[in-house]
Parts: sequence; structure tokens; C-alpha cells
Amino acid sequence: MDLSKLLHLSTTLTFGLLALLLSTSIIGKIQLGQATPFHFISALVLGELLGNAVYDKEVALLYILFSIALWTALMYIIEITTQKLRRTRGFFEGKPSIIIQNGNINFQELKKNKLDLNEILRMLREKDIFSVRQVEYGILESSGTISVLKKWAHENPTNQDLNLAPKPVYLPISLIADGEVLTDNLKTLGYDEKWLANELRIKGVNNIKEVFYADWKQEEGLHVVIYS
Repeated sequence: MDLSKLLHLSTTLTFGLLALLLSTSIIGKIQLGQATPFHFISALVLGELLGNAVYDKEVALLYILFSIALWTALMYIIEITTQKLRRTRGFFEGKPSIIIQNGNINFQELKKNKLDLNEILRMLREKDIFSVRQVEYGILESSGTISVLKKWAHENPTNQDLNLAPKPVYLPISLIADGEVLTDNLKTLGYDEKWLANELRIKGVNNIKEVFYADWKQEEGLHVVIYS
């Protein structure tokens, strides 16, 4: 048994583990919780850097630690950029896609996201939904998972079982994010910023910049979350 190799391996793994733990604490837990393509690539590269150090004795530990530090710094800069500049989030984090709308499958969105019907049905079954007819809205998240809003009759416990009168199901529409108005969503509702400002005043908010998040839902109106 080569003691020098064991010493090299032990030293590399110890310092590499500490470097990766420090990197994770700096970048944030999102890399573990929400594996968007961007975060998947980041985690893959960090693991590959440490793997090279373990199996390639000629690669000095100092270079590996420098590589991890540089990669962490780049990821940190990108994370801060996406927090400050909302327009960059779509590029780095991806955008959700409505693949089922009003109970109908949006085949253009399926094609755009390179999905087929069997994949959609499998993802729905993982949500304990075995027929598209139960779904009012299905949103493909940037992490590759699907979020589902069921039709009114299929909510648990089913409203049909309770013999309640049917009601339409509405999807909340985000209007403000990080203090910025989502103009396209506002136009979709047929309103303008003047209308939005008036609705906010009714809620006791005089400045849009005070709002962290706001959405609109038919029959329920505007829901506002202000910066605390």
C-alpha cells in the first residue's frame, strides 16, 4: 500500500469537502432544492473538479481549490445578478410554460419544450392524476416538474361528492414581482398601470416599489405582499 497516495487522497478529500461545503453555503441551498439546468451544470462542474483532484495525482490541490473558488465566485455573481435584474432570470433559470390551459393541452408548448404526450401523462400520474380531464391548468416549471391546478369538480374531497353547485376555476396572474410591473400580464387582463395603481391604493399601498409580489384572481381580486 502506497502511503503517499493515501496521504494525497486524504488531504484532497478533506480540503475538497471543506471547499465544496463553503461553496454551497455561499451560492445557496437552491442548487440542492431546485435543479434547474443552470444549477445542475454548476453542481456537475463542482463535483468534476473535486473528482479530478482525487484521481489525478499530478493536479495540485492548490489549483483545484483555486478552481472551486473561482467557479463559486462566478456562480455567486450570477445569483446576485438574477436577484437584481429580473430580465436575466429567464436566461439563467428558464421560464415556466403553461402546457395545459382551460383543460386543453397546448401542443405548441409541448413541442417547444420537446415533450410528448406520454411524458406529460407520466408527470400527471406522479401527481395522482390519471386523466387530463381532471386538469384545468398544468404548468411546466423550469426545474422540469409540473404544477397542477385541478378542475373544480376534482378537488379533494371532490365537490361533486358534496353536491355543490359548479364554479369556474381561475388561474392567478402575477402583476408585480420584485417591485416591477409585469406589463404583459397586465395587458392580458385588459388593464393598465393606472388601474393597478388605483387597486393598490385601495389596499393602502401608494407606491408600486413597496410591493414585493402581487397577483390577480377572478372573483378574489388583487392579493398584495409588501416588502417587510
